[in-house]
Amino acid sequence: MRKLAFWIVLAFGLAPLYACQEMRETPEQATVRLLEWSADTVENFARLPQLKEFAGYIPSARGLLIVPSSVKAGFLVGAEGGSGVLIARTADGSWGYPAFYTLGAASFGLQIGVQDTETVLVIRNDGALRSILKHQGKLGADIGVTGGFYGAGMEASTTTNLRVDVLAFTNAKVGAFAGASLEGAALVRRRDFNETFYGAGATPEAIVLEGRHRNPKADKLRSVLDRFR
Repeated sequence: MRKLAFWIVLAFGLAPLYACQEMRETPEQATVRLLEWSADTVENFARLPQLKEFAGYIPSARGLLIVPSSVKAGFLVGAEGGSGVLIARTADGSWGYPAFYTLGAASFGLQIGVQDTETVLVIRNDGALRSILKHQGKLGADIGVTGGFYGAGMEASTTTNLRVDVLAFTNAKVGAFAGASLEGAALVRRRDFNETFYGAGATPEAIVLEGRHRNPKADKLRSVLDRFR
């Protein structure tokens, strides 16, 4: 009973703390932090033995969605959320500039625990990238892309289906989350972050596809990705 009480308190205590982190930051501070953490996540994934396949998919990737920290907490009813960046290749094969998104999910089922997970979605074709940019909503159901998963830590799972549009690589940084649940991960554009970082009117399509916006504060992430050839 004591262990159960611990998980309940922790689950419903950690999620608000994560939300407060962004509330304490200005949008400008939050965008810079996300870019720094995103670069660190890519480098970390390339080093992890459990995710040895990750680096091999970057050279042929059409784009990446990097969520460096997504906090998941729940007891029967759960929630997960974290902000990140969507970045894609330009016509010459180099990496362009990132747009900001939030990845969130609600879940229902037999579940208990708290977990902080870093995630990278490898977008494998132009159709999937354009669908993500065009639509907001659940991956698969609303956006219309198929996905497969490689995992490390508590969320370990693999797929042998290499025809999927998106491959999701996950690593549990801290915590534990046990049980089965029905989840739908949804992508939402961060208009506030995009306009803070690039200026008024900056949209994900204009940033990622059209290359109409630039900011040198994203160059570290672009440089890290350029190492994978």
